[in-house]
Amino acid sequence: MQVFMIPKFHNEPFTDFTLAANQEGMKAALAKVRGELGQKYPLVIGSDKIETQDQLVSTNPAKPKEVIGSFSKANTDLAEQAMRTALASFESWKKVCHKERARYLFRAAALMRKRKFELCSWLILEIGKSWAEADGDVAEAIDFCEYYGREMLRLGAPQPVTILPGEETELYYIPLGVGLVVPPWNFPFAILVGMTMASVVAGNTVILKPSSETPAIAYQLIKIMEEIGLPKGVINFLPGPGASVGDYLVAHPKTRYIAFTGSKEVGLRINEMAAKPQPGQLWIKRVVAEMGGKDSIIVDKETDLDAAADGVVASAFGFQGQKCSACSRAIIHKDVYDAMVKKIVDRTKALKMGSPEERQHNYGPVSSKSAYESILSYIKIAESEGKIECGGESKSSTMDGGFYIEPTVVSGVGPQARIAQEEIFGPVLAIIKADDFSHALEIANNTEFGLTGAVYSNNRDHLERARREFHVGNLYLNRKCTGAMVGAHPFGGFNMSGTDSKAGGPDYILLFTQGKSVAEKF
Repeated sequence: MQVFMIPKFHNEPFTDFTLAANQEGMKAALAKVRGELGQKYPLVIGSDKIETQDQLVSTNPAKPKEVIGSFSKANTDLAEQAMRTALASFESWKKVCHKERARYLFRAAALMRKRKFELCSWLILEIGKSWAEADGDVAEAIDFCEYYGREMLRLGAPQPVTILPGEETELYYIPLGVGLVVPPWNFPFAILVGMTMASVVAGNTVILKPSSETPAIAYQLIKIMEEIGLPKGVINFLPGPGASVGDYLVAHPKTRYIAFTGSKEVGLRINEMAAKPQPGQLWIKRVVAEMGGKDSIIVDKETDLDAAADGVVASAFGFQGQKCSACSRAIIHKDVYDAMVKKIVDRTKALKMGSPEERQHNYGPVSSKSAYESILSYIKIAESEGKIECGGESKSSTMDGGFYIEPTVVSGVGPQARIAQEEIFGPVLAIIKADDFSHALEIANNTEFGLTGAVYSNNRDHLERARREFHVGNLYLNRKCTGAMVGAHPFGGFNMSGTDSKAGGPDYILLFTQGKSVAEKF
């Protein structure tokens, strides 16, 4: 008997931008959001909105002189205030029925759906996503709300346990406490929403420290949660420097867990700091970390080369290669190597670079000046480690000073080359030749990471072998290695790619809860 009547989960449909009505809707939303640029935003701690003189300024990577917004920065005193507020709010929030908590997520999803074009516009302007990439980001955020709400209904219901004679036995899941949520700039709405909503629906309270690159889209979540009436102090909005505010909260004895998505280096630092108990700390802190990737697509000799080339280019250069799941290495069987290189290069040259505000452009700027400089430095390295088949040039001087770099394909790269081993996090694809399928698998597994990977092959034995031996958290066969869908592809990686959290899957909410067994003898 169903006691909570909601539809079965299904993924949010992507917007069809070939329809004139959707094109006009997006243009209107871009104009509306443009009219809101340049505002100042406060910290939000409980019911207090706090302004500070020290400001974090968010700019448009396509037009770096254009200010998206100015955000008050926290310091350690304000971080302590946020912790005290979150602790106080936890005492009441943890007692709220799991069904009621789930309803907040469903209401948030409905509001996000209603404002999809506006949310996309913030992503386009603040971090340079194309229309399609922004739409995918918002759709995933909606999916996280809908999926995690349903998951909490499942976990909040009576759990199956063995019944002993003369006893009543129960297992239920209770929240952890105050969590520090540190989302990335590359999926600044979807991943932020996913980590935050999983925390909230499980009964925890959150200190949300958004990326310094994308505080404006993060603030849109705060506005949505205020509008739907989420109690004050359940989510506290705390932009600030990681080296002070972030470290302070990671080390804080009252922090119960840290949910982090970002670089390997920062993730390892968080893990190390969290592992050291502080005076007054009563628990082992939990760390949920999604970190880097150096992801490979293997192209076997027995496959559809056109489909493989489509998948490689989409995975390598979607959102300018700024995805932890992006294909940064194409490992190609020697028998089809030359043909595949040509197909990849032809498709890469066909990408349309330009302002992400225009629908026809599917390739925009990289995220920031620091990313731009780092990627260009790797392209210099690539010149000595292989042959640059196409791209490799900055286009900043001809495009409003935006951080534009041509999509870059490098052939003849050795398996141990720097551009084949180090995470570049940008539009640079290394192409590596493999002698046979065994050699391809050996190369694919030769990095410290283990996030995503793909194999294009019509050889069933090879596909089955990849299932067993390709050591990644998310493996895709005969499709691209990006675009994990909530519910279908629980996401998280092995090795230095993180704690394999499996976001968007049935195990994820458990990371934000603890199981309590109760037995009463009669």
